[in-house]
Amino acid sequence: SQENLTDWGLGDWIPVKSKTPVEFTSSIYYYVDATILAKAAKIFGKEDDYIKYSSLANKIKKSFNNKYLNKETGEYASCNQTEQSTALYWGIVPKESIELVANKLAEHVIKDKKHIDVGLLGSKTILNALSDNGYSELAYEVASQETYPSWGWWIANGLSTLPENWDLEKKENDISNNHIMFGEISAWYYKAIGGIKPDQNNPGFKNIILEPNFIPNLNFFEAKFDGPQGEIISSWKRAKEKIIYHLIIPPNSTANLKLKAESISENMIKYVTKKGKGVFYLNLGAGEYEIEII
Repeated sequence: SQENLTDWGLGDWIPVKSKTPVEFTSSIYYYVDATILAKAAKIFGKEDDYIKYSSLANKIKKSFNNKYLNKETGEYASCNQTEQSTALYWGIVPKESIELVANKLAEHVIKDKKHIDVGLLGSKTILNALSDNGYSELAYEVASQETYPSWGWWIANGLSTLPENWDLEKKENDISNNHIMFGEISAWYYKAIGGIKPDQNNPGFKNIILEPNFIPNLNFFEAKFDGPQGEIISSWKRAKEKIIYHLIIPPNSTANLKLKAESISENMIKYVTKKGKGVFYLNLGAGEYEIEII
């Protein structure tokens, strides 16, 4: 690659309308790959490789942000949904710019009438980047649209599988009607609303990261996941002014739970390890829990 960037690949394949430079998305994945190699080298005790790939990842990140990020405005390139969200989701945004970049993403999504304007790679990141950065309600609105362009548009038109194009009027022979490439939305429901996430430091869901988002316009949600240690359940429902959160952590597992709340039921206070403004952090062992949240 030249100057630590690369334009190898197909880029944000089949976008709705806005086109992202191939170099933009391919360089992000170049950064992600280098980061994965560095982490793997560390685990396997390959110190020289760890130093090599950590250095490469840092060089890619620096070159990428020097070329594409406007630090004053928080805009990447043309500031479309794919550009803002891929940078956020894959962790290439400098720490001091994350909030500003996320704000610009949210502004752009609202400008697009809360509909998607992404291709393959942006469909992986758009909902996650919003919900991971304080915009879970907006992400849910995007995910729930039923007019074009959206996932719901397919359902409204009678589809029960994922097609290869947002536009159902496309007649090309190579368009599949059973294609997983836009399927990240399924995982997003588990991660963002149910809040079930893996812990990189304790693989196989030996420790579970739980960060549920209680969407204002949603009265009930339940996520069940069959992990290696057993079934994980994260569900919640509204009960007048309260939220009842039900949680099952399987045997031989633990969980770090982050709850957005002003107060929680008295029986859970003993598990609290840290408290912030409107947020509680709890460490939990295997078992079944029911938490009242205000």
